[in-house]
This record gives sequence, C-alpha cells and structure tokens, in this order.
Amino acid sequence: MITYSDMDDIFHALAHETRRTMMDIVRDKSGITVGELARHFDVSRIAIMNHLRVMETAGLIISEKEGRMRRLYLNVAPIQLIYERWTDDYSGYWASRITDIKYKAEKTSQQGE
Repeated sequence: MITYSDMDDIFHALAHETRRTMMDIVRDKSGITVGELARHFDVSRIAIMNHLRVMETAGLIISEKEGRMRRLYLNVAPIQLIYERWTDDYSGYWASRITDIKYKAEKTSQQGE
C-alpha cells in the first residue's frame, strides 16, 4: 500500500517541469546516461543530479551504475499506484475513453487549421 509520505515524494517530483521533461527523455531513451541526459538542459550537472535524487527518492527513476557511468530507467509503478488508489476498473475505462476522444478531437482540430 502506498503511504501519504510516498505520495508526497511522487507529487513533489512531478511538480517540477524540468523533472517531467527528464522523465520524458528517460522514457524515450531507456538506459540513457546521466551525461547524455544533462546535455538536454542548460543547467549545471549538480542541478541535474539534484533533480535525479528527487525522482529516485520518489521511485520514479531507477539508476544503475555501469563502470563510471550511471544509466537511468523510468519506473512508472509509483504513478500506477496513485492512479489505482483513486480509480476503479469502471472509472479507469471511461477516463481512458474520454482521454482518447480528447486527443483525437485535438488532432482533428490541428489538422483543420
């Protein structure tokens, strides 16, 4: 069971735009090194490491040491646990369908412009 403290860590990690962008990059390039990730941002390596520490504490990023490099992987389990806490199978199904309709409508709208 996920605790309030765990959720606080997850929401804190997700609250920062840079961390969400970092998670997108790690999702798209699973196993990316810290150095490769840092090249996407115009901030110090120390700032990148601080962001990674917050995400690792929340369980959203898993890092594995490989020689002198550290490889990063996205862990979606904490987000799934939060999702499951407030949804059931029925509401999850309809939320997914509504989201699909929203994205299709937005795509159609953009194509018409």
